[in-house]
Amino acid sequence: MFLPTVENNLNAAGPYVRMRAQVEASGLEAPGIFHLFAFKPEATEHLSRFTQAVMRGPSPLSPGLRELIAAFTSLQNHCPF
Repeated sequence: MFLPTVENNLNAAGPYVRMRAQVEASGLEAPGIFHLFAFKPEATEHLSRFTQAVMRGPSPLSPGLRELIAAFTSLQNHCPF
């Protein structure tokens, strides 16, 4: 992580702090976006809503197929999904 203030923000509370802790407790590296979401949840709410709308909203593609596309894209970008 390149922003230690964001990564080490111990005052943050919310679901992304817990998610990050669970991922890291399992021995994996938490995706960097979790740090931002945990640091400024009020600033990232719109991104979370957008992502849910894209992945779960009405579409000719099933949510499962959209997840598969996202997982494949992450693999191609060498990042965890």
